[in-house]
Amino acid sequence: MIEIKNLTKTFTKDAYRIDVLKGLDLSIARGESLGILGVSGAGKSTLIHILGTLDHPTSGTVLFEGVNVFAWNEKKLAAFRNAKIGFVFQFYNLLPEFNALENVMMPALINGLPRRAAAAKAEIILNEVGLGDRMTHKPGELSGGEQQRVAVARALVMEPEIVLADEPTGNLDRSTGMKIEDILVTLNRTKQITLVVVTHNKSLADRMSRCIDLRDGKLYNP
Repeated sequence: MIEIKNLTKTFTKDAYRIDVLKGLDLSIARGESLGILGVSGAGKSTLIHILGTLDHPTSGTVLFEGVNVFAWNEKKLAAFRNAKIGFVFQFYNLLPEFNALENVMMPALINGLPRRAAAAKAEIILNEVGLGDRMTHKPGELSGGEQQRVAVARALVMEPEIVLADEPTGNLDRSTGMKIEDILVTLNRTKQITLVVVTHNKSLADRMSRCIDLRDGKLYNP
């Protein structure tokens, strides 16, 4: 489903060249769950941002079902991202002025769905993640675990083919983090959503169907 070939990412700061990703090759099958382990600074977030088309590689190719998506213009790339990819981040990235339902509705509204249809889709997903009674609460009125469940619901509202999770339990206590892990693993198994999780949490990575290491900008055991 996803194939990256000789992927590199280089940043330049104060005339210094920083090679973050160094010629990565990786294939991810449809419906697979993949854990990418690495310490802070290993390049995990950079890789997930490129896989999610939020950032461009310096060189190399990223193929989705054989198509080089970075050959597209930004408008087409944004439409692809909105329709095909769901994101879950460590710090939730919820809009504080909107309640849980409105936050989850956002991708559907951006996609052009009428407000009533977007709300209906958001309600279904919020109920699936156990927040049916918290829909009208704003992020500041929710616990960290509840906020992350809202973020998961938002990632799923457009029924994406791929969910990319960047340290999804990194800001949570162990018990709450396990609940988020359970939700992600169950969604992968029941809905066959391709799941890619980058983390430094080995117990989370071990729950994926495959696990690889990212060290010093290179992949091991791909």
